[in-house]
Amino acid sequence: MNAAPFTNFPSRPLVEAAGAAPSAPLDGLDTRPTALRPRPFAQRGARLLLVEDDQRLGQMLASGMEDEGYVAELLVSGTAALTALQTGRFDACVLDLQLPDLDGLVVLAQARTARVRTPILILTARDGVGDRVQGLNAGADDYLTKPFAFAELLARLRVLLRRGTPQSDGKLRLGPIELDPTAHTVRAGSERIELSHKQFALLEFLLQHRGQVVTRTTLLSRVFSYDFDPGTNLVDVHVAQLRRKLEPCGAAALIQTIRGVGYRAGDESDE
Repeated sequence: MNAAPFTNFPSRPLVEAAGAAPSAPLDGLDTRPTALRPRPFAQRGARLLLVEDDQRLGQMLASGMEDEGYVAELLVSGTAALTALQTGRFDACVLDLQLPDLDGLVVLAQARTARVRTPILILTARDGVGDRVQGLNAGADDYLTKPFAFAELLARLRVLLRRGTPQSDGKLRLGPIELDPTAHTVRAGSERIELSHKQFALLEFLLQHRGQVVTRTTLLSRVFSYDFDPGTNLVDVHVAQLRRKLEPCGAAALIQTIRGVGYRAGDESDE
C-alpha cells in the first residue's frame, strides 16, 4: 500500500494523520461545521459496507463517511465481507482486493453468484489496466485505485446510490413483520401496524442492523438526532411502546434487550 493512500480527506485532523503537512491547503474542503454542510444523501442514511484490512485506513474511511451522513460498517476480512453481503442490506459496498483470508475478487465473484445486487466499488492499489478489466468483469460497478482523493470516492458512491440497489423489493422482514421504507408501512400478514414516526424509524434502524447489538447511544444519535446523552430513558420508552404495538402479532420478543448495552432485532436464525 502507498504511504499516502488518499488526499483531500474531509477534516484536517484526518489529513494530518495521513501524513499531510498541517499547513497544506485542502483544495475543495468545506470548512463549515459538519452539521451545516450540504449532504446530498445524508437524509436517507445510506448504509455502506467498507471492507479494508488496513485498520487505520478503514477507520478513517468509516469516520469520513459518517461525517457525510452515511451509516458505515467496517470489516477487515473477505469471509466476513461475503457473509455480510449475503445476509445484510447495504446500499453500497467499498471493497479492497488484498484481504488477508479471501481475495476481494473471490468475494466479489461469489457475491454475484449468490445474486447479491448491492453496488460494489473496488478500492485497491492494483492499478493495471488488466486489473481494472478483471474487476469490472467480475461484477464490480466501479473501480478506483489508491492513492485516491476522498472527494472522488464520495462522488463515485453518489453515482452508485443514484442508480439505486435493485436488491429484492427493498422491504425489511423479521418473523411476521414486514417493513416497507418506501410506503412507510409496517405489516404483519395482511394486518397493518400503526406506528408513530419515531417508532417506525426505530424499528427500521433495528431491522437494518438485524442480528447486531445496537447501543442506546447509537439509537439516540441515529434515530433521535441527539449528539449527546440527554440523561433520560427516551430510547427505553420508545422500545417499550414499539413492543406493545408488535405484541398482538407475536413479534414483541424479536426486539431483544441486551442488558447494560442496548437492543437487538433478531430471531433464532440470527444467533
